[in-house]
Amino acid sequence: MGFDFKEIFTAGMILFAVIDIIGSIPIIVDLRKKVGHIQSEKASVVAAILMIVFLFVGEEILNLIGIDVNSFAVAGSFILFFLAIEMILGVQLYKDDAPETAAIVPLAFPLIAGAGTMTSILSLRAEYHTINIIIAILINIIIVYLVLKSSGKIERVLGKQGINVIRKIFGVVLLAIAVKLFAANIQNLFN
Repeated sequence: MGFDFKEIFTAGMILFAVIDIIGSIPIIVDLRKKVGHIQSEKASVVAAILMIVFLFVGEEILNLIGIDVNSFAVAGSFILFFLAIEMILGVQLYKDDAPETAAIVPLAFPLIAGAGTMTSILSLRAEYHTINIIIAILINIIIVYLVLKSSGKIERVLGKQGINVIRKIFGVVLLAIAVKLFAANIQNLFN
């Protein structure tokens, strides 16, 4: 079957760093001020479905286009690299349009299950067993749901500085993951 706690933990940490739900608390709080209510359950369920579906059909979509998983993983390592740079340096390289409602569009996609998350899922699939990735996704969705539900409290407890420190720590972790992912998959491209 391939059930492995180490794989679940590693995949879970990678997804946690990429989703960056703690670093997104200011965005979530801002969304709540703009639209009043955030549909935590709906956003979490839709994000989980998007991620799990992409885990299974993402590779087929790539094959249809004519791209192998290793090429996608190398491209993904660049996305993770730039996300990490954003987190560490506090710069914004990617600018998204201002959201209108706080349900599926800004939260489930692209905030939770965005391009970085989808890339990571396929990159993980190249290295880990599917069951471990699914468990890692579900654990992350539970964390996402809890953070969405209690974003106001978390912001008050951690404060802006606390959130920034956590974001920078996960940025460094994500940078290391990007380098490892690049190194592991670039060799396969030339073999």
